[in-house]
Amino acid sequence: MSKNFLFTVAGILIAIPIIVLAVVPLYNHSDPVFLGLPFFYWFQTLWLVIATILYSFAALLISKVKGGGDK
Repeated sequence: MSKNFLFTVAGILIAIPIIVLAVVPLYNHSDPVFLGLPFFYWFQTLWLVIATILYSFAALLISKVKGGGDK
C-alpha cells in the first residue's frame, strides 16, 4: 500500500469522531436511557472509547508509514 493511502485512512479514522460529535442534533435527546443516563451523556461517553480506539489505529498507521516506534 502507498504512503498516501495509509495517511488518507489515518485521516479518515481521526475525522470520524470529530464529525459525529460535531453533529449535535444526532444525539441531542434524552431517550433511550441507559443505566439511568440520558442518551446525550452515554452517547458521548461511548464515543470517548470509540475515538480512543480509532486514534490508536491512526497512530499505528502513521507510525508504520514513518518507520517510527520500536522495531
